[in-house]
Amino acid sequence: MKKIAILGGAGTIGQLLAKGLRSQYEVIVMDKNLKSFPLEEVTTIQVDATNYQQLLQQIPKDADALINLLKTDTDDAIEEIATFEQMTDVFFKASYYILMAAKELNIPKVIFASSNHVTDYYEKDGKSLLGREIKVDDYPYSKGLYGLLKLASEQAGFLFSLHSSLSVINIRIGSVPKDVTYEDVVENHRLQKTLLSQTDVVNLFQAAIESDVQFGTYYGVSNNPDKPWDMSNAIAELGFESKETTSDILH
Repeated sequence: MKKIAILGGAGTIGQLLAKGLRSQYEVIVMDKNLKSFPLEEVTTIQVDATNYQQLLQQIPKDADALINLLKTDTDDAIEEIATFEQMTDVFFKASYYILMAAKELNIPKVIFASSNHVTDYYEKDGKSLLGREIKVDDYPYSKGLYGLLKLASEQAGFLFSLHSSLSVINIRIGSVPKDVTYEDVVENHRLQKTLLSQTDVVNLFQAAIESDVQFGTYYGVSNNPDKPWDMSNAIAELGFESKETTSDILH
């Protein structure tokens, strides 16, 4: 059974993955704050991912893949310097540390939770402004610091995949609200297009774990009507199959 370590795993997506993957893998949840993590049957390890030495010491050396879900709150397109420093620590430095730790510990794969905000200049209210679905090949213009730093981490992954045997997969995640309900989807027109359903979160990350792709970037979205992002390469290269869309939720 493969061992999967989820860094920043105490949040919404981490909880979904831990619950959804634990029947197929040995799942280790790693986070700075584990007080809110509800699954007592899942192994947890406290770690500050902005501390490289802690990562080297705490990451299981026999892990088969690391999933980077690190996050911090951000509100503005152009942040004050103090917030910029904090965001850089979490969204770039820690990404580099995780990649380096995987390389040093001979862990073969890192899956990075990037964001649709890498290309949010092309999207408004869940609609593509390009007259077609937004592709990973479109130049990544972002409207804020958050997307900019996510892109930098994607590129760090490419660097490691190019100069080492490390496999790196970037997933530009759409919308994954906590405990999404039928009412949420009905009332939020953007969500109707941008949702990555709970079922598909697990499907997509499992496809990434099992793939033999050396490096790739993919949009993480369910096959919703009028979705803004192209998911054809996730289907072709990862074998991803969307099994729960907003159409299923609404009907």
